[in-house]
Amino acid sequence: MTQLGASRSKHRVLIIEDHRLFAESLELTLSLEGYDVRRLALPDDGGSMATLRSSALRANPRTVLLDLDLGRFGDGMALISPLARAGANVVVVTASSDRGRWGACVKQGARKVLSKGGQLQDTLATVRRLHQGLPVMTREELESLLDAWRNERQATEHMRGRLEKLTPRERSVLDNLIEGQSVRDIARASVVAEATVRTQVKSILAKLEVSSQLAAVGLANHVGWRHHG
Repeated sequence: MTQLGASRSKHRVLIIEDHRLFAESLELTLSLEGYDVRRLALPDDGGSMATLRSSALRANPRTVLLDLDLGRFGDGMALISPLARAGANVVVVTASSDRGRWGACVKQGARKVLSKGGQLQDTLATVRRLHQGLPVMTREELESLLDAWRNERQATEHMRGRLEKLTPRERSVLDNLIEGQSVRDIARASVVAEATVRTQVKSILAKLEVSSQLAAVGLANHVGWRHHG
């Protein structure tokens, strides 16, 4: 084995990905390059994000290739900070094209964010550079992603500010809409006239600055809002 091959064999790459075919492609490509590649098992039932975090940390990886959409386990972004703090190079490989979300990953400590729509060679090149101790993002790319994150955060805070304008009754009605209830359903459950609920919905749309019930529900879901009061 060459010196380079021996060096790569000591570089452990952990793949955290719920799409089996994509994970296998990454594993094969990196293994052929001589890296010590492991895949984190994502059980069909049982376990939690905390379980994944513990298993990932125990694997003691140098580099982690992390998907954001981990199915029933939720958002892989929750793993970035603990892995980065433990000294791992976290590379996010995602199908998401949301630049604000990419920026949030970098803010959490990811060294690089790659699109799943890109070439496997891009991922391989990133792992190679990390192995060699080289930078994997330009300052311009870093600033662009952080700007996108800041803009997304400001937009989210503005949306939350609109939601804060709702009265307790309007918040309750919005909760009902989020749960898929119709105006008629809400009126019956509240023992009020449908016209009353329609007036409340109209006020909700005006305060949220949206034009439909669907948009109101989408805004609330986007910021993770729930009233349940």
